[in-house]
Amino acid sequence: MELLSENRAFGGRHCRYRHRSTVNNCDMTFAVYLPPFATADNPVPVLYWLSGLTCTDENFMQKAGAMKIAAELGMAIVAPDTSPRGEGVPDDPEGAYDMGQGAGFYVNATQSPWQDHYQMYDYVTSELPALVEAELPVTGERAISGHSMGGHGALVIGLRNPNRYVSVSAFSPVANPTDCPWGQKAFSHYLGDDKSSWQAYDAAALLAEKTHYVPLLVEQGRADQFLTEQLKPKALVNAAQKSDTPLTLNMHEGYDHSYFFITSFIDEHLQFHASHLGLI
Repeated sequence: MELLSENRAFGGRHCRYRHRSTVNNCDMTFAVYLPPFATADNPVPVLYWLSGLTCTDENFMQKAGAMKIAAELGMAIVAPDTSPRGEGVPDDPEGAYDMGQGAGFYVNATQSPWQDHYQMYDYVTSELPALVEAELPVTGERAISGHSMGGHGALVIGLRNPNRYVSVSAFSPVANPTDCPWGQKAFSHYLGDDKSSWQAYDAAALLAEKTHYVPLLVEQGRADQFLTEQLKPKALVNAAQKSDTPLTLNMHEGYDHSYFFITSFIDEHLQFHASHLGLI
């Protein structure tokens, strides 16, 4: 790993790294917050944070206000970039924000020209944790969270890997991407026209068939401009009822899709994950 920057924060360290990703076939960046006293002799558990459309590894760390409570709880946070990037990495030919670079959707692409680089599911679930756990003072205990497209990624990854993540949360997630414009556009390009292959990356579809319990917490603002067309949290509620799976969905009057919403409730989410990671 190449250290790009390091800053002190609340007694801990915020670091940005670059490394060569085998699965994405390009250089990737990610950010880490290590709380005070995280050492090789005292490794700490990790919350993985997945950001949304147009974001990088920097958005959450700089805007969410999560580091203070992470320091108090003794929790590391790892925030990867939202897609592969760089020369030779495909992008939306029309320059749209909802596909291509900055919009990896946390899937393993199977279609040309995306499949050679867009393997974000494998990156988040396998390659990045293996690197982080080998090189940094963290344990193998993981929780996962995210926002919007990243909320979709967190839910999908947590539901598909209940033995690897002790808890899952999301802010304003794309809950049913097979039934919204963002998801349909991205999935048709990344995964092809066979919609049966899309189900593996649809949180509502996965939750409806769920047989193993993993703690789930979702926050959603009622003033979110994407609520009705793109996010569809009711699909999660219906799916949870179908599979008789506990789900906490908090709806908040007046809150929108921005980081103002995330920073308002991030403390509760870190405490939620800390309780399942055995920190409180």
